[in-house]
Amino acid sequence: MRIKVINPNTNRILTDRIGATARAVAAPDTEIVATVPEAGPSAIESHYDLALAAVGLLQEVRDGERQGIDGYVLACFGDPGLHAAREIASGPIVGMAEAAIHAASYLATKFSIVTTLDRMRIVAERLVVSSGMERHCRGIHVIDMSISALTDSRSNVKGPLIDACRKALHEDRSGAIVLGSGGMAGLGPGLSRELGCPVIDGIAVAVKLVEGLVSLGLSTSRVFDLAPPEPKAYSGILAPFSSE
Repeated sequence: MRIKVINPNTNRILTDRIGATARAVAAPDTEIVATVPEAGPSAIESHYDLALAAVGLLQEVRDGERQGIDGYVLACFGDPGLHAAREIASGPIVGMAEAAIHAASYLATKFSIVTTLDRMRIVAERLVVSSGMERHCRGIHVIDMSISALTDSRSNVKGPLIDACRKALHEDRSGAIVLGSGGMAGLGPGLSRELGCPVIDGIAVAVKLVEGLVSLGLSTSRVFDLAPPEPKAYSGILAPFSSE
């Protein structure tokens, strides 16, 4: 089985970390292909970034179809372009945010999300609503650190992250924490031990979900809204996406 794990920003240090996180949980016979688009934002920290990142994501899925990829993981908590990617992927594609949020609801009656910047709260709120998990999510907290800071080896990430998680557990009375950024990849197991509760890394969960779906022979529906897009011409910088 080949799973393509796509980091839709162009930070290669983060992509390496995401790939290592995915390989650590993948089955022995699963090949993880961790990729980064050639074009896109260096970090995804706004609605603007999310919109532009979707184009690079779609190109990575198009390439994956030619490479014989069995399934995909979208390794960004904003899940940019997820439904569009499902229209063109022959195998299942799972976003890390939807995977983490649903997993949290299986492990605790209530959960909290800890993300990066204050402006990203609304993105997390939108994802909670779109997944139908409003009654399970008790709060959204931030550590006020950018993606570049999270990937800087000189940054003290663990301290602020643990403080935010403890605050969430205490104030929200939640039973689980969802890590709300791909920049936090790989930190779940250590934080779970430190805090004594499930701390969920959506990348790890998404890998296992894709493995399960592929092994069951299941993929995205091809009827109604997720059917392949109608062939048409695109112009300008989007001309390569034309499918007439």
